[in-house]
Amino acid sequence: MTHQFTLTIQSGKNRLGETEGFDRIEIRPGDTLSIVGPTGSGKSALINDIETLAQGDTVTGRRILIDGEEPPEAFIREPAFKPIALITQNTRCLADLSVEAFLLMHIRARKPGREDLVDETIELANTFTGEEISPKTRMSGLSGGQTRSLMIADALVIGDTPILLLDEIENAGIFKDRVIRSLQGGDKAVILVTHDPYLALTAGRRIVMRHGGVSSVIEPMGDEQHLIEDLAGIEARLHRIRELLRDGAAFSSGSLSSDSLSSDSLSSDSLSSGSSGVSMAAVERGVSYK
Repeated sequence: MTHQFTLTIQSGKNRLGETEGFDRIEIRPGDTLSIVGPTGSGKSALINDIETLAQGDTVTGRRILIDGEEPPEAFIREPAFKPIALITQNTRCLADLSVEAFLLMHIRARKPGREDLVDETIELANTFTGEEISPKTRMSGLSGGQTRSLMIADALVIGDTPILLLDEIENAGIFKDRVIRSLQGGDKAVILVTHDPYLALTAGRRIVMRHGGVSSVIEPMGDEQHLIEDLAGIEARLHRIRELLRDGAAFSSGSLSSDSLSSDSLSSDSLSSGSSGVSMAAVERGVSYK
């Protein structure tokens, strides 16, 4: 069983030398947090501080505690004991093993005798990606989306790390809504860096970055549910268009109305070939939010 920890982020300073907009952030098992902000606002520096268990020794001056105390040296120096796993949009596997051999190697290190987890991990990974992963596929032959899907499934099914850091998984060519549902259904703490509104809003708390530091921490308390539902509908429509494009569909001007996109009848039968024009009204709504 995965050992559970409470991770605490103690505030540091932003690049202007100002104290960050919080005193401490406590992250418990099952929590989901998103980190948002413009490019260059300090998102990567924050997850780097968390991943390295910083002790005031980085440019931000933040300290990361485990169960309220300075983490043991083994957590920092020994990968086998580290309670944090980081998966980025650029994660690649250098080992030229089959998917099956790669997962078996991880099982022998983390959960000896649980070879049955190979099939479970691949099955979960295949729900995240539109490109099926086979046990005999070489790791070096996986696409970027397949690799990220497998790494996330591996972390959920086989990995013992109680804290997951995900860096811009929306750019990895995976079904992000399915990933989020799987992540929120477990007892791991999940921290994700994102520019995606849907991912940002579905997290339990939102860390907002400015000038290299944390500007604020937002806890919506359900107030944004109407917006999440609206974005979920937009995501579903965009997904259907994306899949049709991948299947080689062409679109006639005006063929994709809002009504057709919101129904289950959208298929290649409703599209005309020979034209690439698509009305953006299909994915835009004139809805304003406070």
